[in-house]
Amino acid sequence: MRRRKSLIERNTRETQITAGLDIDGKGSYQVKTPVAFLDHMLELMCRHGLMDLKLKAKGDVEVDYHHTVEDAGIVLGKALRECLGDKKGIRRYGFASVPMDEALAQVSMDISGRPFLVYNVALPRKAKIKDFDADLIEDFLQAFAGNAGITLHVNVPYGRNVHHMIEAVFKALGKAIMEAVSMEPRAKSEVPSTKGKI
Repeated sequence: MRRRKSLIERNTRETQITAGLDIDGKGSYQVKTPVAFLDHMLELMCRHGLMDLKLKAKGDVEVDYHHTVEDAGIVLGKALRECLGDKKGIRRYGFASVPMDEALAQVSMDISGRPFLVYNVALPRKAKIKDFDADLIEDFLQAFAGNAGITLHVNVPYGRNVHHMIEAVFKALGKAIMEAVSMEPRAKSEVPSTKGKI
């Protein structure tokens, strides 16, 4: 089986991002953006999803973190899509439920070719982690799901600490991706759809 890797670059007036992704990796990462909290979340996703990621980003963070966070989602979504190629033999569906102390996150995904995000995460109004606006996580996930071509449901039924809630989401996302992209030995050459195409 070929090693499923990709290299994506995105350069705009607002951001410059390069991402190398290997979904058959061991969970190693080199992530450097001007948004430290985003770096931490992507590292968790890779470690728990056993993906190797090298990502560098520059952005107009003097304006806002929004452009950098959203564009990182775009680039990672495209990288995942490219890694999967024709999607033959993948399990397609992934689910993970991850506790982080008092918080619980559940992520369900379908590599469907039909991008959609359901985000049920009730964060306190205007929640921040240091200077990071926690609402940006939804923007990241929307960009990621849209560019990866996946249906993504993210639920946090309870939690108190905002950092814990979001950390649980990214750990669960990594584990759900790992399950969905894993190969099904009984259907190595089949696309997992009755349509014959995703």
